[in-house]
Order: sequence, then C-alpha cells, then structure tokens
Amino acid sequence: MTDDALDQMAILAGALPFLKRYDDQIVVVKYGGHAMGEEETALRFGRDIALLEQVGVNPVVVHGGGPQINAMLKRLNVKSTFVQGLRVTDAEMLDVVEMVLAGPVNKQVAEAITRAGAMAVGISGKDGGLIRARKLTRTVRDPGSNIEQVLDLGFVGEPEEVNPRVLELLIGADIVPVVAPVGVGADGQTYNINADTVAGAIAGKLRAERLLMLTDVRGVLDRDGKLIPEMTVGEVRQGIADGWISGGMIPKVETCIYAVERGVKGAVILDGRVPHAVLLELFTDGGAGTLIKP
Repeated sequence: MTDDALDQMAILAGALPFLKRYDDQIVVVKYGGHAMGEEETALRFGRDIALLEQVGVNPVVVHGGGPQINAMLKRLNVKSTFVQGLRVTDAEMLDVVEMVLAGPVNKQVAEAITRAGAMAVGISGKDGGLIRARKLTRTVRDPGSNIEQVLDLGFVGEPEEVNPRVLELLIGADIVPVVAPVGVGADGQTYNINADTVAGAIAGKLRAERLLMLTDVRGVLDRDGKLIPEMTVGEVRQGIADGWISGGMIPKVETCIYAVERGVKGAVILDGRVPHAVLLELFTDGGAGTLIKP
C-alpha cells in the first residue's frame, strides 16, 4: 500500500466520528461575501455541500449577494446608500435586489451543488410562505441633542415567522434547499432581508445541529488579534460590553446568539475563503473558526 493510500485511510478514519455525529442532522450554511464572486471558490463550495449531502448530512444553504447586487446597480447607474451596514432599499432598488438574489445568484449556487453530484433547488423566502417578514426599523441617537431618530430603510425587512414546511419537504426528498434572503409581509409586500439574519432564523426554526456563517474574516479575534476557537453566549455578550467585539462582527455574533438560544447546538463564524472551510469545521478536531455555544 502506498503512502498516499495510507494517508487517505488515516483521513477517513479520523473523519468517521464526525460523520456519525452529523449523520441525518441539519446544518445551515450562510454563504456570502467576496468568495461568491470567484468561480473556482464557488465551485469548490458546491462540491463541499454536495459531499455533506452524500455522507448523510442535511445541508441548507442561505446565500447573500452584495457584490453581485452592487455590480448590477452600477450597470443600471443606480446609487446605493447604506445605514448601519444595511442597504436602504426603495421600490426601484428592491426590484434589482430581488432580481439578482432570487435569479442568477440563487440559481448559480444551486447549479454548482447539483453539478457536484447532489440535487439542489433554489428558492426564495417568498416560496411556500417560507419567510413572513416585517419592516425593519433602526434608530440613531444624535450626539449633540441626544435625541433618538427613527431611520427609514425603505423595503428592508426582518423575519417575523419562518414556516419550514417547504424546507422539510426538500430535505425529506434528499434535495439541498438554496435560499435567497427575500421575504413577504402580511400585506404581500416584498422585503430585502440580511442573509445572516435569514440563516439564523431558519437554523433556529429547524433546530439545526450547526449554523455555519461563512464570512470574509477568520472568526472572532481577541484583543491581540488571535482567533478564539470557542466561546459561550455569555462570553460573547461580555466581549461586546467590553468593546473588543465591535463593528461588523457584532451583528454576526448576535445572529449566532439568536440561533443558539432557539435550539441550535452551536453556531460558527469562519472564513469562507479558506479552501474546504465547511469540511474543516465539521470533520476535524480543531475546526476552522469560532464556535459559539450555550
């Protein structure tokens, strides 16, 4: 037997306990960031998700598409405005956002998974009543007067209720759901929703074994810039209060806390640009990012 064959057998033997742990378990993967725009990275992601399904895991993918939306808006000469990291979405921009997210981006992600050997179907939060949304409101405090003002973000929403039936039907048929983050209100109004928020809401409703948040950073870093492999919800909240968890990391860890408090066994923030980050996180001892647990 060659050294390569022995190495392959050792890898398989090492992965076996993890395969048993995640057998028939739901893993929600939020896929986004700049990695989505790189063809080889996207294809590798598709192969990794297909492998999960083939070894008995039930993956659910929720994707973003900020770079693709930006590219389309630039082509159409439509300017974007952001408030607290959220895109202000008027009626004209909403049409573009839905077209991009529920159209080419959604189908490209599903196609990459299908090409790799698993069956994937792209849907949006509007399909099958998956995501009932409501208008999202944000307030800011004027530093001079200390008066709070309500910001109007347009047609930006947040999940009010998740109806998992369509996801359960797809999972039961061994089909990987690929979800675009748009939802619909009680009055039929479409809303643009942050993909992280949608992933957390779906993971919580499905009581997933893991929520994996693929981002453009390694995970939560300590004061010295070193990766923290594991944190409790209490430690994360303390980090926010002490100020060393800050900026764009706050909404990501808050999504993880939301999911964990609703029954998800653990939520992980990890760098989606790392080759096979999903597999490294699920099937190795060290993982690939920061695991947040109760």
